[in-house]
Amino acid sequence: MKAAIYTQYGPPEVVRVAEVEKPVPKENEVLLKVRAAAVNPLDWRIMKGAPYIFRAIFRLSKPTSAQPGRPGRDVAGQVEAVGKNVTRFKAGEEVFGAALGAFAEYACASESALAVKPENVTFEQAASVPVAGLSALQGLRDKGHLQAGQKVLVNGAAGGVGTFAVQIAKAWGAEVTGVCSTKNVELVRSLGANRVIDYTQQDFTKDGERYDVILDCVGNRSLADCKRALNPGGVCVMVGAPKDLGMFLIRAVTAPLLAWFGSRKFTTFMAKARTEDLRVLGELMASGKVRPVIERSYELSEAAEAIRHSEQGHARGKVMIVVDAPGETA
Repeated sequence: MKAAIYTQYGPPEVVRVAEVEKPVPKENEVLLKVRAAAVNPLDWRIMKGAPYIFRAIFRLSKPTSAQPGRPGRDVAGQVEAVGKNVTRFKAGEEVFGAALGAFAEYACASESALAVKPENVTFEQAASVPVAGLSALQGLRDKGHLQAGQKVLVNGAAGGVGTFAVQIAKAWGAEVTGVCSTKNVELVRSLGANRVIDYTQQDFTKDGERYDVILDCVGNRSLADCKRALNPGGVCVMVGAPKDLGMFLIRAVTAPLLAWFGSRKFTTFMAKARTEDLRVLGELMASGKVRPVIERSYELSEAAEAIRHSEQGHARGKVMIVVDAPGETA
């Protein structure tokens, strides 16, 4: 089968599509015929393997010709086969979730990291959800404890996580403010934001407005700045980081210390792929309350270009890779 691989750490140019052995699902895994996959910052961060502490956090082993790296986490496709302990899925079902090495014709995923794809949701839409959608859902609900009627600000509202967060918060009855660049103001407004701030014209930390929850998808403001924009008892949830991961680690260490000296809280986390939460997102999409924003789609052979576009950091919504079913042509 064809798959995107890399045999050394580096920029997108190290990625190439090659023939590799088709994976075999383990006892609790599902083998998927991949139809679509999404590019995430996590893909190119892992691919670069820098800084070194990042390798330790994710337990990365150096890619080699014998054991190449395999980018791709978000996936949607059809069940090809299941491990002997799998009970939730059967061959032929259309599913979406998280898998390792999703930029390929086939990939294996844990049964607990998949959900059935709604019939009125496309493979591309479903594949855009796992990392970004779960980050928005779990960030707002589990870390921000967002309630109807509260005021939430999404910093980076036009990005992958941000576009989901604006819509999820709106669906839950929150008053939503989105922060984005000039070119994305109308997009964020179309997603349901009550108020949109163009960060090139206005600083949300200095305009006097206060929020119950700030979902920071960018990591471009200091914690002190964000604290100034929070109501007493408010929460700043950090789900994004600048390209300098060292800065992200500093923020993660500083957050609990800053929260110690007041009622405003700061927290950071990484989303977890869970069937029940994927179902929640599937229901929101099926009902029309959430519509994935897809900026651009690439073919599997263009995986390196897709990763490069994501790394540039200005994508509107999600960047996708579409995989033709083996034996089919576009």
